[in-house]
Order: sequence, then C-alpha cells, then structure tokens
Amino acid sequence: MWWKREMAELTNCKTPNNTTSIYQVLSWVMAGEFILGLPLNLSVLYILVFRFKFWKNNCVFLFNIVLADFLLVACLPIRIYQYQNNLRGSEEPKVCGPLLFVRLFNRGANIVFLIMMSLDRYFSVVHLGRKNCVKIFKQSPLISVIIWVMLLLLTTPTMIRRVDCCNSCGREKPTLPNMLTDSFREIIFFSQIVIPYIILIYCTARIVSRLRRKTIGEKAKLRRAVFAVVSVAIVFSICFLPCTIARAALLIVRVKEWTQEVKVAVQVYDALMVLSYAECLLDPLVYFFCNSEFKVAYISTFFPPFLKKKLLESVSGPSTATATTLTSGAKSISLQILDK
Repeated sequence: MWWKREMAELTNCKTPNNTTSIYQVLSWVMAGEFILGLPLNLSVLYILVFRFKFWKNNCVFLFNIVLADFLLVACLPIRIYQYQNNLRGSEEPKVCGPLLFVRLFNRGANIVFLIMMSLDRYFSVVHLGRKNCVKIFKQSPLISVIIWVMLLLLTTPTMIRRVDCCNSCGREKPTLPNMLTDSFREIIFFSQIVIPYIILIYCTARIVSRLRRKTIGEKAKLRRAVFAVVSVAIVFSICFLPCTIARAALLIVRVKEWTQEVKVAVQVYDALMVLSYAECLLDPLVYFFCNSEFKVAYISTFFPPFLKKKLLESVSGPSTATATTLTSGAKSISLQILDK
C-alpha cells in the first residue's frame, strides 16, 4: 500500500524530501556547538585537574559531568557529517548502534551526576544537621565508578540487535523481539528524563520554600543553593525536555502511521536533538553556580586582568577579592576558601 511505502521511506536513513536546507543548517549549528564545546570543556578539565584538584575538593561529580560532556562532543563530528550528507543516521548498523549507545550513555551519566549535585545541595540546606549520604557519595570515586557501571549495564541491552537507523516503533514488520527491544530503549530514554526532572522540581520547590522562611543572615547561602538547582533546571528545560516531548510525539504519529505528520515530527525531533547537544555548553554554568571555589579558579586562570578583579569582586566581595592572591606561572598562591 502507498502509506507503507512512504512510512518505509521515513524510517530509512535519508532525510525527508525537501528538507536538505534544514539539515544543512542543523549541521552548522552542531559545528558551532563542537567548536565552542571542545575548548570550553578542555579548559574546565584543566582547572579541575591541575588547578582545583577535584579529588581533594569533593568535586568528583563535576569531573564526571565533564567526562560525560566529552562523550557528547566526540559524537558531534559524526552527526555533522551525516547531516551534511542528508542522512538522519548511518546506514551501517555498526555505526548507528554504537552512536546511539554513546548518546544514551552520555545523557544518562550527565543527568545522574547533575541530579546528585542537586540532591546534595537540597540535603545541605533543607535537612541541615542530618546525615547527608549524597555528600559521602561525592567524596568517593568508587561511587562514581559504580554509577558508570550501572549506566553501562542499563544502556548495553538497547544495542543487542541491529538498529534500523536508530528508529523505534512503527516498523513495517513488527516482531516480538523488535517490540521488546524498542520498548526497553524508549523506557530508558524517557525514564532518565522524567524521573530526574520530578526530583529536580521537588528539590527546587523545597529550597525556595526554605529561603522564604529564613532570616536575612542565612539567605545568602540559600540563594546560592537556589541558583545551583535552578541552573540544573535550565539545562533540563533547554536540553532534555523539548526533545523528550518531541520524541513522544514522533512515536505516537509513527505508531498511528500518520504519514504527513511523521514528516513534520521527524524534522522537529531532529532539530530539538541538535538543541539538546548544547548541554556541553550549558553545563559549565552549573559548575560556576555549584562551587564558588571553582569559579574563582577559572576566572583567575583564563580571564584577562581588567576583568579578573571585577569578576572576583562579584563572587566574593571587594574585601575578599583584594585579599586574594593568585597563582601565575611558577608563583605559588593561595585562594581563600569560599562557601560552596
């Protein structure tokens, strides 16, 4: 039938007809994300390892988010090449499957560690005085290794068979193995967004409520906690939620075999997936809001002198900024420990 033929065309690796210019633009957007994201994440990694020594400052979670972002950045050149050649995905299953695996793996790691940081801030301000298990977790590299292994175990089964250009649901010949694999993949995709977002909204609401009930002397710390959690919410709202909603819409129209709607849904989903890759650019905002010491170290290292003093004053106040000594070249300096 005609609709099956058109559905088959939509589920192959080619971009929909008359959308060449759209995918060319999307490829250049990804090129910009790669050009900006690679040096930005390299600079963050340099600060964490050589200047900040993350293993001594309870910033293991920050380091793991940077690693997850590097996984994403590594995938961008392949996606750029595909879009430049009017392909939504690789026609080779040996390329498409691993690429989808890395994207799911990266996204899962990024979300888990962002949520762990938000929970740490939540317990620190809402349940102050109680034992904070998340704080213990972020001090242990072993916990991070366990999280990576668990994500690996959850993501690997989605690649147990050939992936038809990374498509799911609405295939011309649905079989039980296909349906089970597709269902598992989609459950992983949606659960790693929806559940953490609910946790994030709850943490934000509780911290804001705590801020309203506190005295003036305590509000500064709570405001920093609000900024930290809100920065994570911004990453979710821009990078994760739109493509999740678009994915749900695409699956619905694909299952119902609405051919014209699928053409539009495919383009919207692909465009929002490109937007989601901006997480490698937005995550540094989280680092800045979650750890003042990291912010001071980054500004001291990479910003020009005429901006450095002004920015350090905005972080720690004029008196602290003038008293702060900085490291330059072989000179040894000390940074005043700021409240995280």
